[in-house]
Amino acid sequence: MTISFFMSKWMAQHEWMICPREDLSSGWITCDPDPVFLPAEYPLPTVLVRSLSQLDGFVPQWLPRETVTMLPIQLHAVILAAFASIIAPFGGFFASGFKRAFKIKDFGDSIPGHGGLTDRMDCQCVMALFSYMYYHNFVNSGKDAVSNLLSAFMSLDQGEQFALFTELKKHMHGTGLCN
Repeated sequence: MTISFFMSKWMAQHEWMICPREDLSSGWITCDPDPVFLPAEYPLPTVLVRSLSQLDGFVPQWLPRETVTMLPIQLHAVILAAFASIIAPFGGFFASGFKRAFKIKDFGDSIPGHGGLTDRMDCQCVMALFSYMYYHNFVNSGKDAVSNLLSAFMSLDQGEQFALFTELKKHMHGTGLCN
């Protein structure tokens, strides 16, 4: 988990790690970094602030007192690393219990002495599911909201589209966004 904290900061310093590739052309890529790769200031918990103030003579001056500045990706990396090291191995336990319930020794014999591909990938399946859910709910939340709303709007029939339009128009006039 400690390595994930420092590696994510090091990787975020390189544009080729944080800029999405738009096409298959070769050459240097540049972009405006996503906010997850920009430094942000986080307040320390009040309990920690009080403890640090009471230990003022013993705490080094370089240690932050009330806030800490870091990249949001560092927090995400630590959370993913914690899940990978603590929870993901339970995928193996689940698969083992599943095999015992059905009296199966291995899920296959593609790797002699090790079982099938599923026997090697059970933890990765749990990690992949968690990574997908975590990314879409905490890292990328709300970024695609407008395109998702427009896509949903286009799937409505004309009567429903008109009803939604009139409700939005009433709401925008009521809030003063439209005259």
